[in-house]
Amino acid sequence: MLGVVNAALPMSLVAWGETHIDSSIAAIAQSSVPIFVTLFGLRLLPHEPVGPTRLAGLATGLCGVAVVTRVHPGGGWWAVAGTLAVVASSASYALGGLYGQLQVSGIRGPVLAAGSLLAGALLLLPLTIARPPTEPPGTASLAALAGLILLPTVVGQLVLFRMLRLHGSRRSSLVTYLMPAFALLYGATILDEPVTAAALFGLALILGGVTLASGVRLLGPQAQGEPA
Repeated sequence: MLGVVNAALPMSLVAWGETHIDSSIAAIAQSSVPIFVTLFGLRLLPHEPVGPTRLAGLATGLCGVAVVTRVHPGGGWWAVAGTLAVVASSASYALGGLYGQLQVSGIRGPVLAAGSLLAGALLLLPLTIARPPTEPPGTASLAALAGLILLPTVVGQLVLFRMLRLHGSRRSSLVTYLMPAFALLYGATILDEPVTAAALFGLALILGGVTLASGVRLLGPQAQGEPA
């Protein structure tokens, strides 16, 4: 299960989506992970209450996703499809986080991390064999692949399951707050990607929706037992 929803499916969707959209737009779309965590949590985490504030956050965040989906300078409908693929990866990661939270109480995090990545690799192996690379990768490509494997994948998965054990999926998913800002910065400075007003507006809607959907109170303490 984790090999599908936390590895093979979302990583493939992001890889395909970014062939049609800028990395900054992909990061903004992925900042919707906490929204899907709250949405799926209605079913999977019934003991964590969801009040009108979080429901308003869901609506606001989904409006932001809709705005970002329409940001496709020069990309046409393929850019829309690429953005939707990254949004779908966010939903998949959210489901993986929730499922992982339910499993870490009985299985150690490193076991879940290793198992999910190995299962995901096995699921993608037939597709790789069916369409292998047309030429051997160069040294730079191999170094980039090693960096992607070691830092955001292996280390990231170990940290993820540790966070799920300590803080649960909802609080752990808030790390996606950081993704759009860094991606906009890197995209503009390293890749010369444009930063449009529509993208920033969509980002503001998504982050505002995430704030509400995650139950963050901006004004005063929340009464004990009162669902946000």
